[in-house]
Amino acid sequence: MFELLVSVVTGMAVVPLQVDIAPNSDGLPGIAQLRTIVGAVMTIGLILSVLALVISAVVWGFGSNSSNPHLAGRGKIGVLVSCAAAVICGASVTLINFFWSVGQQV
Repeated sequence: MFELLVSVVTGMAVVPLQVDIAPNSDGLPGIAQLRTIVGAVMTIGLILSVLALVISAVVWGFGSNSSNPHLAGRGKIGVLVSCAAAVICGASVTLINFFWSVGQQV
């Protein structure tokens, strides 16, 4: 409030200082290993998505052939969820980079 009063009295505009901070890949030890670990977790996520897709397709087929609509429905949902998980795992880096660039424009 005092700064506003001073700026009104003196006629000067109060401009906030700009802070310019960028990500630093050399700042902490172990960043390269962390990137390797994240890449491995993404690979595991994709492999588990394929496994879930195969299992869900088998459940869907078994439910359809045995006239069990509940089991067939669960298989369909499993197929959709496993495909969505694979899309999210594959697009995670692109999504983060997109939102990072949006955040830089704010």
